[in-house]
Amino acid sequence: MREPLEQLLRTLDYQFSNPDLINTALTHRSVGRHNNERLEFLGDAILGFVIADELYARFPDANEGELSRLRAKLVKKESLATIARELELGNYLHLGPGELRSGGHSRDSILADAFEAVLAAIYLDDGYQATRNAILRFFNSHLDRLSDRAFQKDPKTQLQEMLQAKKLSLPKYKIVDVSGAQHDQVFSVTCTVAGFDRSTTGTGSSRRNAEQAAAQQFLEYLANG
Repeated sequence: MREPLEQLLRTLDYQFSNPDLINTALTHRSVGRHNNERLEFLGDAILGFVIADELYARFPDANEGELSRLRAKLVKKESLATIARELELGNYLHLGPGELRSGGHSRDSILADAFEAVLAAIYLDDGYQATRNAILRFFNSHLDRLSDRAFQKDPKTQLQEMLQAKKLSLPKYKIVDVSGAQHDQVFSVTCTVAGFDRSTTGTGSSRRNAEQAAAQQFLEYLANG
């Protein structure tokens, strides 16, 4: 059973003129037709713009590619799920019986979508400025932690470009294991490069994260070799 919304509203530091909006934002599609999918669509667009606008102002010397990487880092599913957990959003979700049984209240994708839907609910309730203020409040600590290191390319890109510069074969990634429950899987991926005897293995909550971890391991192997 969902917790009363009063605590969430205090956490959000926002009171809705139209309470139906926040209720819809917290309703997963597993419940029925009246769900948060349309709000999630709108919230995703608003969030992307606000974060892009803020990054443009904060990092005047960053180029397009650097700004794009920063934005992707901030608005990826895992990052949004982290903020949703900080808000304890999972305690207030309305899920269908199947999602309740499978632990949907803690799944990254559901939390991230609900967070974006909440942003859209604020937008429809009180307009752009209120939504921008809320977004920057939620992301403040995450934005403040950004540094010059955040402009670095991801490990897979770094590894590929390093190998290309040396005219070596490109890396190959292969899933070797998937463990855990369906809603909390752990992927293991190996990274191999023709001409090198050693392969590296990375783990992560998604195939992409595991590939990045494996690439990072291979970069460290090359640096120390």
